[in-house]
Amino acid sequence: MFKKILIANRGEIALRVIRACREMGIKTVAVHSTADNDAMYVKMADESVCIGPASSAESYLKMSAIISAAVVTNADAVHPGYGFLSENAEFAEMLEAHGIEFIGPTPEHIRRMGDKVEAKRTAIELGIPVVPGSKGALNTITEAMKTAKEIGYPVIVKAASGGGGRGMKIAFNEEELKAQFPIARSEAKVAFGDDRVYMEKYLVNPKHIEIQLIGDKFGNVVTLGERDCSMQRKNQKIIEEAPASILTKKQSQDIQTIVRKAMEKLKYRGAGTIEFLFENGKFYFMEMNTRLQVEHPVTEQVYEVDLVREQIRVAEGQKLSFKQEDIYPHCHAIECRINAEDPETFVPFPGTVKYYHAPGGLGVRVDSGLYSGYKIPSCYDSMIAKVITFAPTRDGAITKMYYALSEMIVDGVKTSIPLQQELLKQKEFVDGTYPIHWLQDYIAEKTKAKEEVVEEKAPAKKKKSLVGRKKSK
Repeated sequence: MFKKILIANRGEIALRVIRACREMGIKTVAVHSTADNDAMYVKMADESVCIGPASSAESYLKMSAIISAAVVTNADAVHPGYGFLSENAEFAEMLEAHGIEFIGPTPEHIRRMGDKVEAKRTAIELGIPVVPGSKGALNTITEAMKTAKEIGYPVIVKAASGGGGRGMKIAFNEEELKAQFPIARSEAKVAFGDDRVYMEKYLVNPKHIEIQLIGDKFGNVVTLGERDCSMQRKNQKIIEEAPASILTKKQSQDIQTIVRKAMEKLKYRGAGTIEFLFENGKFYFMEMNTRLQVEHPVTEQVYEVDLVREQIRVAEGQKLSFKQEDIYPHCHAIECRINAEDPETFVPFPGTVKYYHAPGGLGVRVDSGLYSGYKIPSCYDSMIAKVITFAPTRDGAITKMYYALSEMIVDGVKTSIPLQQELLKQKEFVDGTYPIHWLQDYIAEKTKAKEEVVEEKAPAKKKKSLVGRKKSK
C-alpha cells in the first residue's frame, strides 16, 4: 500500500487527487512552479516542493525536477493527472528506474497508443473499427494525393504525435490538399517536434463519443459507459455529458464490448479512454488517451465510481473493486468547463479573482481551486473550474446546470459562463443532435449577425458637395 503520493500536476486535478488520497489515508506531495505558490492544491497537500519558474518547460514538464522531488520526499508513487507528463513513456520509465510507481499504464502501452499512427494500427489489430485512411505516416505530397484518391475527399491530415487541433488540416479537393499538407507538417514539427502526419477520411457531421475504461494487473477490464463530447470549439471540449443521448442501448453495449475485448487482449492496466467519431450508426476510432480525462467526473457521477481511487488501487497491485455486471447508469450528468476567457472572442482573461462563490445544492459538484483573492496565472491553460450537475433525467441535469451557472460568481475576470448558459438553451443541444462542428458554425453565424448589425447602425458617409465652393484661381 502507498504511504505517500506525489502529484505531478497543478490546479483542480491536483486537488482531485489530494482529496482521494486523504480518504485513503495516503499522504500527498504537491509540486509547483513559482506562479503557483499560492494555489489551493499547494495549501492542501501534506508537503509541497517548488520545482521551477512559471514556464511549464522549466517546471511541470521538467522530469528531473519532479523525480528529484519524489526521491527527496520519499514518495512511493506519482500521479500524473492529465496533460503535462501524463502520457510520457520516458517519464514512466524513469520513475520505474528509481523504484517509484507510475500511477498509469505501462510505458509500452503509453508509447504504443500515444503515437497516432501506431495507435490506429493497433486498433485494427484489436478489432476496433477505424476511419478509412493511410496505413502509416505520409512523407510526401505524392503519397498524400494517392491516399486521398483511394479513400475519397474530403480528407483530414493529422499530426502523428499530439492533438488539440494542431497539425490538423482539412482538404476537400486536390488543390486544397497540395496547399494544406506542408502546413500540417510544419505545424506538427513546431508543436510536437515531429513532422510526421497521417490521413483519414473526413466525416462531415459526426458525434464525438468516447468510452471510459479501466483495467488491473490481473487482466480484468471494465468499461464505464460512454460520454458525448461533441460540444467543442477548435477541438477543445466545452460541455460534456454521460450517457450519450444519441445512442441506443444496443449501440452502447456493442461498442463497449468491442473496447473491453480489445483492452483485455492488450492486457491494458489503469484508466484510459478510447475516442470515436460516430456517424450514421457507425463508430470510427480516433485515438486513445492513456490517462484520466478532464471530463471523468460525469462518468463518476453516472456510475458511482471513484476513478482516481481505483487508479491508485490498481497501481498498488489490487484487483478492480467492481465487475462489469456491477456497472450501470444511475443518472444523467453534464459538465461545463469554466474557462477564464472572453465568452465572445475566446481570448484568455487571467487576473485576480476579487470574489468567488461556487454553486451548490443537490446534484451539483464543482471541481476547482479558485478562492477569493486568487490570482489566475497567464502561463497555463485557461480552465479554472468544472461544474458538474446530475439528475435522474437529461432534462433535469440541463436545468440544474443552467441555474448552477447562474449562481456561480467569479468576480474580477471574464469567464465562459455566459456562452455556456446560452448553449444550454439551444434546440440542438436540448435535442442532443449537435455534431462536433455545430458550435463552430453557431459562433460563426453569431459573429456574422453582429457585424451586420454594426454595419446597419453605422452612419452613412456623406458625399462631399461641390455646391457653393469657390473655384481656385
